Amino acid sequence: MQSSMTELKSVFVEALGIPAELVTEDLAYNSHPRWDSTAHLQLVMALEARYGCTLETEDMPDMSSVARASEILSKYGVVWA
Repeated sequence: MQSSMTELKSVFVEALGIPAELVTEDLAYNSHPRWDSTAHLQLVMALEARYGCTLETEDMPDMSSVARASEILSKYGVVWA
């Protein structure tokens, strides 16, 4: 599946409920008050729904930033345009 970083960032915006300008590749887990453990689970579910995959359990805590999320999704066949 081909996707864009803009699309990935929009998933973060919706799942975390934060403004788009705050979603950079450096945005990291717990670096914003809205990205807590509950929001992290919502983010994982939103990413799985958007990209049609089921993340392995070990990938979930490792998804510690926007950049890391893009790396992890790549192993599930998401190709970044």
